[in-house]
Amino acid sequence: MSITQQRVVDQEVLDEFMDRFVQELGAASQVPTVIIGDRLGLYRALDEVGPCTSAELATATGTYERYVREWLRGQAAGGYVSYDPGTDEYYLTAEQSFTLAQPDSPAYIPGAFLTVAATVRAVPAITEAFTTGAGFGWHQHHPDLFEGVERFFRPGYSVNLVSSWLPALDGVVEKLTTGARVADVGCGHGASTILMAQAFPSRASRASTTTSRRSRAPPGSRLTPG
Repeated sequence: MSITQQRVVDQEVLDEFMDRFVQELGAASQVPTVIIGDRLGLYRALDEVGPCTSAELATATGTYERYVREWLRGQAAGGYVSYDPGTDEYYLTAEQSFTLAQPDSPAYIPGAFLTVAATVRAVPAITEAFTTGAGFGWHQHHPDLFEGVERFFRPGYSVNLVSSWLPALDGVVEKLTTGARVADVGCGHGASTILMAQAFPSRASRASTTTSRRSRAPPGSRLTPG
């Protein structure tokens, strides 16, 4: 008798695994809907308009009500928006607004969904790499990954980089203040470099990518794309 045939399924363990699977499947199914809501400004409009019907949200965003209606229903079922059955209106709680409608919030999450979608796009190439042993570089990912990483991490940088993280490094703030030369050797859009350039305009920096937002750098700072 084979090892496989000797195995007995523990129903309790199976149920726990299936429960976890259903939760993760539900989260995965929300990836495209959150991206759609973010790109079309549905979350931000819902937050600004306040409790409203699908027709009112569609009007506010220039979208078709039929699609917005189904999007809202799915979002309410997943807990991403809230619904009042008495008035047939949808709205965002303070917590939902903080995480889905405020791009500068340290808990803003749409960027994370964008990174997941981008990694799915890479599945064919990475699957092939499993059989060939070839590498798959960061630069080979879909641009959505780079955008998602910046949008997900930038709020945290904004809150912590200059105020907490840099001061925790011995002598770094002093060097930056006096004009240290810094190279941002990374793989994003230079968000952290731009924040440092704003805080320490006397220094020279080399950003990690040509997509760095020059408009965010203060006058007089030397921010040069790498």
